[in-house]
Amino acid sequence: MDEQTRTQPLPPYPPENPSPAKSRKLSSHSSPHVTAVLLPITSLLSSDDVVAAALHHLRISDPVLAPVIDAYEPPKFENSDTPFLALAKSILYQQITHKAGTTIYDRFVSLCGGESRVCPISVLALTPPQLLQIGVSARKVSFLHDLANKYRTGILSDSKILAMEDRALVSLIAMVKGFGVLSVHMFMIFSLHRPDVLPVGDANLRKGVQILYGLEELPRPSQMEKLCQRWRPYRSVASWYIWRLIEANGVQGKAESGETAAGSPKGPAIT
Repeated sequence: MDEQTRTQPLPPYPPENPSPAKSRKLSSHSSPHVTAVLLPITSLLSSDDVVAAALHHLRISDPVLAPVIDAYEPPKFENSDTPFLALAKSILYQQITHKAGTTIYDRFVSLCGGESRVCPISVLALTPPQLLQIGVSARKVSFLHDLANKYRTGILSDSKILAMEDRALVSLIAMVKGFGVLSVHMFMIFSLHRPDVLPVGDANLRKGVQILYGLEELPRPSQMEKLCQRWRPYRSVASWYIWRLIEANGVQGKAESGETAAGSPKGPAIT
C-alpha cells in the first residue's frame, strides 16, 4: 500500500491538460525476451477519436452526466513517459507537495544523467546514500530499487505493461513496493491512457458520484462498480469529469485508508 500522501497538486484533480506530448519509447532495460502485442494506439485515450467516441457514448448512456460533460472542454491524455519513468516518478511524488516532488525529481533525473537515461540499470546504480542526499526518503529508496529490480529480473518490462490486460496489470504492478491498487489505476489512466478504468478506491471519485446522483450516503467501493456500469467501456473518461465536478463543488471525499495514488492530480497524483 502506498505511503500516506498529502495532496499532490498537479492542477486540482486530474489535469485538464496532462503533460505535453512526446513520442513514447520503451525504457532501455525492457526485457528483450518478451514479444509484446501492444494495444492498438487507436484504442487509447491519447487518440482524439477515442475521446470523442467516449463522450458520445457517455452523453447517451448517462443523461445525468451529460451536463457535466458539456461544461468542460474534452480532456487530453498526452503524457507519454515510458512506463518505467512514470512509475519511478510516481514513487518520488508520494507523500510530499508537488513543488517538493518536482525538486527531488529534477535532482533524481540529474543523477541518472538526464530524463532519457532514467531506466532500471541507472536507478540500480544509485546508492541509498546518493538518493537520501537529494531528499528521497529511505522508504522510497527501497521502492525505487524494488521497481528497478523487478525490471532487471524480467518480472516487469515496459513491453509487458503496455501489452497486458487491465486486471492482470493491476495485480502485477501492485507487487511493487509502494504501489496499491489505486496507484495502479491512476497510472493506467494518466500514463497508459487506458479507457475503461474505474478507481473505486478514490474517495474524491466516490464523493463525486454521490453528488452527481444525489445519493444520501457516500457509495462504498463495492457499490461503485454497479453505479458506474453505464459508463463502460469509457469509465476513465467519466471519472475525469467526476473529478472536474468535485473541483467545481469545492469538496473532497474523506480518505478512509492510507492509500492515495500517484496518478491523478488532487486526489491522487502522478505527473
